[in-house]
Amino acid sequence: MLDDTADLPLILQGAPDTTEFRKLRKRIIRETRAVLDQYGMVEPGARWLVCLSGGKDSYTLLAALIELKWRGLLPVELLACNLDQGQPGFPATVLPDFLTRMQVPHRIEYQDTYSIVMDKVPQGRTYCALCSRLRRGNLYRIAREEGCSAVVLGHHRDDLLETFFMNLFHGGRLATMPPKLVNEEGDLFVYRPLAFVAEEDCDRFARAMNYPIIPCDLCGSQDGLQRMQVKALLNEWEKRTPGRRNVMFRALMNVRPSHLPDPALFDFMGLNTSASARPSGSVPDLKGM
Repeated sequence: MLDDTADLPLILQGAPDTTEFRKLRKRIIRETRAVLDQYGMVEPGARWLVCLSGGKDSYTLLAALIELKWRGLLPVELLACNLDQGQPGFPATVLPDFLTRMQVPHRIEYQDTYSIVMDKVPQGRTYCALCSRLRRGNLYRIAREEGCSAVVLGHHRDDLLETFFMNLFHGGRLATMPPKLVNEEGDLFVYRPLAFVAEEDCDRFARAMNYPIIPCDLCGSQDGLQRMQVKALLNEWEKRTPGRRNVMFRALMNVRPSHLPDPALFDFMGLNTSASARPSGSVPDLKGM
């Protein structure tokens, strides 16, 4: 068992009794806690809206946060939330049934953004941008209605890497999804506590726990998406050189502004050599030459 404690939250019960799984769980918890600490996310007494899609990442996020809260390391109130966007075939009862069975406080919201996306996006174009914008607007509204100070998302390390390369290849900028930001209105935090956690670990954890994983049919139905192309590229690099993803992610946390050609990021105009810094008319000290 995961722990031999009688009051273990239901969502953490029934874990495989193997050394490999225990190491996996501890790694996820350690990395999640590191993100919370390093980016100053924890405000005691706050209320968080934990967004669930039904995918492996959001289940892992919820389980990790509940474990940290159970261990007394996350003194905040958690409210799980699923936004049912009206995709055809979406199993609308899976998450409500699961959250009720796990005794997790939750809110299920139905908003048919699918019809809006299908109406507005031309044939052959990708749905992601408009879909995510509509989803984000609804989640912000729900967070305000529920008195939450933060919207918590399940993006993991690989999501951040893929976004970085999408911006590099297609957006002409060096940027990714930060672990912590403030929304445009300035009234809500957006947190990504799984920013250090590998996608593979999320997948292994959620499947080992037998969580009812729901695929994203809306996005997954489109072939050739930029993100899928980038994912395939990263997979190939990782296959050729295991550990490449970790190295690249460390690079995102080791930025040197003076070694990038962005004059808005570093004062190149103000750079001076030691010679140019000497007062005008002064004579260098040649003693000892």
